[in-house]
Amino acid sequence: MVKKETATESKRKGTDVRDADEGFNLGTFLQGTKEELSKVVWPGRQQLISESAAVILMVSLSATLVYLVDQLFGWASRQVF
Repeated sequence: MVKKETATESKRKGTDVRDADEGFNLGTFLQGTKEELSKVVWPGRQQLISESAAVILMVSLSATLVYLVDQLFGWASRQVF
C-alpha cells in the first residue's frame, strides 16, 4: 500500500504542499527573480573581457580543428574514389 506523504515530510524534502496549489503568480515570480539576481556575483570588466577572449579563442581553435579534419577526410575520400 502506498503511504501518503505528510506536510512535515514534504517540508523536510524542501517542498511545500501549499506551493503546488497556488499556481503561477507573476509578482511572486518577479520578486524571487530579483532576489536571486541580487545573490549573483557579477564579474568585473577585466574578468569579463579576459574570459570572453578565452571563450572566443577556444571556439576559434575548435572550429579550425573541425575544418582541418573535414578537409583531411575530403582529401582522403577524393583519393579513394
